[in-house]
Amino acid sequence: MQTIHFRDIGRVDYDAAWSFQESLMQANLSIKAQRYNTPATDATHEEGTLDHLLFCEHPAVYTLGKSGHMENLLVNDSRLKELNVSFFKTNRGGDITYHGPGQIVGYPILDLEHYITDLGKYMRNLEEVIIRTLMYFGIEGGRLPAATGVWLDADVKGKTRKICAMGVRCSRWVTMHGFALNVNTDLKYFDYIVPCGITDKSVTSMQRN
Repeated sequence: MQTIHFRDIGRVDYDAAWSFQESLMQANLSIKAQRYNTPATDATHEEGTLDHLLFCEHPAVYTLGKSGHMENLLVNDSRLKELNVSFFKTNRGGDITYHGPGQIVGYPILDLEHYITDLGKYMRNLEEVIIRTLMYFGIEGGRLPAATGVWLDADVKGKTRKICAMGVRCSRWVTMHGFALNVNTDLKYFDYIVPCGITDKSVTSMQRN
C-alpha cells in the first residue's frame, strides 16, 4: 500500500502554498530524472518519489488557469483592492475560480505511476472522493458531462450549481493543484467572476446546499 503524507497547513497565502507545492513536485521530478538517467547496472540505490496531500484555506484570492480568459474576471485592479482580494495567473488547468475563508482546498502531489497513468481517470477519482464526502453529510453530489468538478442537481436544468471546483497540473505523471470545496464560503465573491468560465450555472456551498 502506497503511503500518502498528509499535512494541514492551515490558512496560508495562495502564493506560499503554490511555492510549497512546486517544491514537492520538483523534488519528485528530480528523483524521476535521476532514475531515468541512471543505467540500471549502475543503480545501487533507487530513491522513490513521495506522495503528499495538503489541506489548507486561503485568504480571498482569484486564480486563473493557463487556459482561462481574463474577461471572466469582472472587476478591475482598483475594485480588487477595495474587495481585498488577490489575483494570480496559475499553471493549473481550468479557467477562473475563487478561494477564500470557509473553503477546504486540497492539493494532492501524487506520482500517478504509483496508481494509474490516466489523467482523466485521476480527475474522475478526485471527483468521486468529493461526492462520497458530501454523501457522508447528506448532500447528493454528481458530475456534469464535459465540466470538471462536483455539482448539485447536475441533471436538473436551471438548478445545477457547482460546489467543488477542480484544476490540476501534471508533469511526468506527478500532479499538483487540486480541488476547492465550498463549506461555508461567502459566495458573494463569485459574483465578480464567471466561475470556471461557465455563464449559465451558479455556485453553492455545503452550508447553503
